[in-house]
Amino acid sequence: MRVPFVKMHGLGNDFIVLDAREGDVPAMDATLAAALANRHTGIGCDQLVLIEPSSIADLRMRIFNQDGSEVEACGNATRAVGLLHGKAAAIETLAGVIHAAPNDGGISVDMGRPRFDWDAIPLAWPMDTLTMPLGWEELTAPTAVNVGNPHVIFFVPDAHAVPLDVLGPVIEHDPAFPARVNVNVATVTARDAITLRVWERGAGLTLACGTGACATAIGAMRRGLVDRRVTVTLPGGPLIIEWRGGADDSGGITMTGPATEAFRGSFELSAFQA
Repeated sequence: MRVPFVKMHGLGNDFIVLDAREGDVPAMDATLAAALANRHTGIGCDQLVLIEPSSIADLRMRIFNQDGSEVEACGNATRAVGLLHGKAAAIETLAGVIHAAPNDGGISVDMGRPRFDWDAIPLAWPMDTLTMPLGWEELTAPTAVNVGNPHVIFFVPDAHAVPLDVLGPVIEHDPAFPARVNVNVATVTARDAITLRVWERGAGLTLACGTGACATAIGAMRRGLVDRRVTVTLPGGPLIIEWRGGADDSGGITMTGPATEAFRGSFELSAFQA
């Protein structure tokens, strides 16, 4: 059985996309997803994206990290799926229904409302999520935001100087985060500009993370470090993040940036099954 796929990326954050609405696509589990994502013996990707029919939206999107774990949301993957769909779409995810639409800046995604309560992140015990009483070596006093998946953000003088490859996995697996966590280190360079690096839960260092850009921008806005519209520059390039709404912080987040189709191919399913 040969299975078609599309290889895509958003600012270098790359995906294998399987469309279960067209043709034969195998049932997905952690073992198969991890085998396909392996960069040495598989196709290779940061996340595998499975598109399925939905009874409540135009389509359903499931997301599997490089280690095979299924996650709630991925901003860059949503832009990739929006590009494939070719028009405005409501997309069902584990984090709820989100909306994507093409525009002059690439694809805009309505990521919904951020959440800040400790048990919505989630954290293992109650604490202030704006300035958390936690630290790991030079990374201290972070803020936490859930934008469909959990993020912790550290604002530092130089994001590029942080050994994120060392501290990222330690923080991701810390008992304070029962669902693990995405780790962001950010430097505010202007009222409308942030430099960001991300250790992505289940994937490691990535060139870009859409939800990380959203969470970091929201964290900086909550602390009064930036305005309500900001360009977040990751190693793979920039994303524009806007937080709508008034003083009650009840508005949704809009993320705008590019998505790219790299190539199409197919694989023999039996080569990736035990």
